[in-house]
Amino acid sequence: MRLFAALSAGLFATLIALPVAALDRAAPFGNIDGGELRLSDWAGRPVLVVNTASRCGFTSQYEGLQALFDRYRDRGLVVLAVPSDDFRQELASAEEVKKFCEVNFGIDIPMTTITPVRGAQAHPFYASLAAEVGFAPSWNFNKVLIAPDGRVAGTWGAMTRPLSGAITRQIEALLTE
Repeated sequence: MRLFAALSAGLFATLIALPVAALDRAAPFGNIDGGELRLSDWAGRPVLVVNTASRCGFTSQYEGLQALFDRYRDRGLVVLAVPSDDFRQELASAEEVKKFCEVNFGIDIPMTTITPVRGAQAHPFYASLAAEVGFAPSWNFNKVLIAPDGRVAGTWGAMTRPLSGAITRQIEALLTE
């Protein structure tokens, strides 16, 4: 019995010493302006990643995302919009999304091309997010705050507005002065 307990304790210590799966911040997203974007390009900075859609009841949150970016960009914040049609509410092409966001919201935050964020087709960042912290977007405009060290600092659903205290407090705690 003692041998089993000793072996079990040793195995348990080994298992808890194994590293936790990391977020995939190196996988490229298509950039809506051409080329690629990687979350690793912004290592050392907080990044708010938001899955978006142009024909959603929460689409007006683009205004808040831009205001958040405007407020904190000089202190290091990046806001990344990830248009997705996973909930069947996105326009047909990245070009249409880009034009819609520029015309209606004056967006200059970084944006990806239309990207799957859930299920088997999810982008590797979102797949790793689901595996590591159990978070997958349940609707459009779900928000994930990545700390400068790469850990997940917070997640919020669509009902939490970009300029809410819940989000701004977390961002401010991560910003450089």
